[in-house]
Amino acid sequence: MKLGHAKNTEARDHLSSLIARAATGEDAAFTELYALTYRKMRKTACAVYARGSEVEDILQEAYVKIWRSAPNFDPERSSPISWMSVIVRNTAIDAARLKTLPTTDLDHALLVAEPTPDAADAFDYDRARPIAATLLRQLPDERQQLLSLAYIDGESRQSLAERFGVPVGTIKTWLRRSLETVRADCAAFGEREAAVVG
Repeated sequence: MKLGHAKNTEARDHLSSLIARAATGEDAAFTELYALTYRKMRKTACAVYARGSEVEDILQEAYVKIWRSAPNFDPERSSPISWMSVIVRNTAIDAARLKTLPTTDLDHALLVAEPTPDAADAFDYDRARPIAATLLRQLPDERQQLLSLAYIDGESRQSLAERFGVPVGTIKTWLRRSLETVRADCAAFGEREAAVVG
């Protein structure tokens, strides 16, 4: 078996395991699943619905659906990434329909292919897992709680605003900045490692 194929299989098995654990209500597994798949899921959403900040709302809704549908995932029928991408893609198409986009745009969206592993999308899940987990733990407790309530429990932004006693706009800003912090730190870590290797 080729090394690349073995790594792809290992990554697929790990993601399948995270979905299975999330199906039992394990928050940590879902948080890790989110951290490892966010970038790819965002690409999927943007391919269908390229409307800036609204993409974040679509992703939040899609990840709530993924969390709730986790017990139905069957690794024998599809890969974790393909299964999640279908949920994200359908959520984005629904959002596009609500915005009454021209039919031609929706027809084009329906033609967006499911993602397949390729060199350009190669991602080292083994290296990313501990980095993402560590960075998420470094967020202030309040921000960790906010991310958990928004992306795992599916609490609405209005409800979060009432819970934290701030305007809805502030909640959106906190969510966006918290995720941007984690992503930026992940990217910086990768760049530092690449510089050391180079």
